[in-house]
Amino acid sequence: MSNPVTPSEPQVWLLIDDRAGNRAQCEGVATALGVEVAVKDLTYEWLGNLPNGVLGASFAGLTSAGRAGLMPPWPDIVIAAGRRTAPVARRIKRLSNGRTRLVQIMDPGPTGAEEFDLIAIPNHDDANAAVNVMRITGAPHGVTEARLAAARQTWAASLEALPSPRIAVIVGGSTRRRQFTKTMAAELGSLASAMATSCSGSLMVTTSRRTGEATSALIGAITAPAQVHRWQSGGDNPYLGYLAWADAVIVTGDSMSMCSEACAQPGPVYIYGPSALITDKHRRLHQELFTAGYARPLDGHLEAWTHPPLNAAEAIATAVRQRFEL
Repeated sequence: MSNPVTPSEPQVWLLIDDRAGNRAQCEGVATALGVEVAVKDLTYEWLGNLPNGVLGASFAGLTSAGRAGLMPPWPDIVIAAGRRTAPVARRIKRLSNGRTRLVQIMDPGPTGAEEFDLIAIPNHDDANAAVNVMRITGAPHGVTEARLAAARQTWAASLEALPSPRIAVIVGGSTRRRQFTKTMAAELGSLASAMATSCSGSLMVTTSRRTGEATSALIGAITAPAQVHRWQSGGDNPYLGYLAWADAVIVTGDSMSMCSEACAQPGPVYIYGPSALITDKHRRLHQELFTAGYARPLDGHLEAWTHPPLNAAEAIATAVRQRFEL
């Protein structure tokens, strides 16, 4: 067990890179811990693309702006997510003479893994067992019961008049390895419409930056009553409102974070995961969610069922309290 963190109110830094999913995971764990945090936004130059084995424990991959906020006094705890934050976290620990405790979400790789006090790795990722590793289901996030309740009030005027059952459709899109095509988008719009029409309900649709050119095909295939928020349109993002008002959720399976957040509410969750879009790692997550009863594959049919809200952030926060004796 690590030495206890001595302050009654620990100083916590979040190392945040440019990936929204990583930010959501760090913020989710911080929320579950219930502590004040300092957010350190990291920006990278070309060296940041080098393997962690080359970078070592260093700030070498950061721009001067990214390094600006990394100075004493060093925090009691660092929470970070993703490969690129690992060298930075390790450097902070060394500069603190080992006093700073490191919590890393997702596998940081083999280089320096022993320097992390806790590594939270999803079950769908391959990883070696170690005393500092805990396994989790899905990705931690900040979609809590309290935030959903607040969002339900905030978006009531906009959403409560929609025909019930209301079905949220959370759309991601293309990834580095796979393309979300117009054909896929049209199929998703058709299946979602069939589900809503079969029960005289409605759709609440939100796209993302990654939906791209497939957005028009998606919207063109929707025939059920719907409120649609295009990512390009700007304005207040109804994402949390849609989850809060949803009687069921449809989510594209290209994002670990979106699938996990969809399961934060207790209603039915359906994952749209065509083989051409989904990697083996994503498919392993989907199967885990299916087996555990959190989600089902999308087939256009709506059934009434429930599941416990899913949020690995609570499990990570509990492990942090225990290991660091907070």
